[in-house]
Amino acid sequence: MAICFGIAGFWFLVFGVSFLRDRRLFKNGIFLVLALMFAGLGLIFAVETVSQTAAKVLVVAVLVAVPLTIAVLAVFLVVNGVTMLRRERRRLSNLLSLLVGLGIIGFVIFSVLVQKIGWEPLAVVRSVLLGILTYISFLFLCFLVYAFFYSRVRSSRKVDFVVVLGSGLMGSRVTPLLASRLDRARQVYERALRKGRSPQLVTSGGQGPGEDLPESHAMAAYLVERGVPDDQIIREDKSTTTWENLTFSRDLMVELRPQYRCLIVTNNFHAFRAALTARKAKVNGQVVGSPTAAYYWPTATIREFVAILAGHPYINGAICLLIALTAILPHF
Repeated sequence: MAICFGIAGFWFLVFGVSFLRDRRLFKNGIFLVLALMFAGLGLIFAVETVSQTAAKVLVVAVLVAVPLTIAVLAVFLVVNGVTMLRRERRRLSNLLSLLVGLGIIGFVIFSVLVQKIGWEPLAVVRSVLLGILTYISFLFLCFLVYAFFYSRVRSSRKVDFVVVLGSGLMGSRVTPLLASRLDRARQVYERALRKGRSPQLVTSGGQGPGEDLPESHAMAAYLVERGVPDDQIIREDKSTTTWENLTFSRDLMVELRPQYRCLIVTNNFHAFRAALTARKAKVNGQVVGSPTAAYYWPTATIREFVAILAGHPYINGAICLLIALTAILPHF
């Protein structure tokens, strides 16, 4: 028990130091989850010192909860995927929840068949897949836990700019997704005014295919219609990606105020990845999220996680290769 709590304390300390240095790091999520896991294990041992029966019940509950959660998650993702097909355009990025749900179900069926067939090469394949999926699942858990934690930590520092990231227009109209970001930015701006501050708003987005004007101009018009003074809005109208949103906006802010501090607004599912990108782009600011339709959140969250994984191909590829070799070599 003491060892588990000691290890948990160590990871909490590492997490705290890393978080205070820079909260925009994925490894913070790994440190936090490791701390929580060892704290949970220590709690089980602590319960055992009081009642072995209660500890056994707790262990059984955890063991039952894991496969049950996986089953419920698979069904939920399939249902959500069908909803996405009905409400959104049929493109790969909108099919992720459906594909992941079917993938979980497919792996369970494959594992049962391997068990029944008893052919060793298939068992090796299953071991490799199980190891890689366990690794990816752990990273996804770290992503979810820390993204939730990051979104709940508020920055009380004064900011000079509020940057709103674009997400596309319908012709010249602001989409509901983008309107959510703009409404949140306006709330941040008005709250700052009540505190006697006067940050400027930066609307960031160029003109893409099917758009009648640069996105930043439509975003600015939306804010002006809702009472934001036009002279308080800076239009960054060249960017086409999140990276360009941030780097082009950074250049504008540095030009106006070299020692600036900003707050970046995007949707809640995108907030943590935007924070990681902002750190790489050397933007001096944190990220806050705006509400997203519930049906859209699972697929969008999976998409964000996949993008983070894809951003570190070498280390993730090396770890997956090591896992595969560990599973294969004992059979030779």
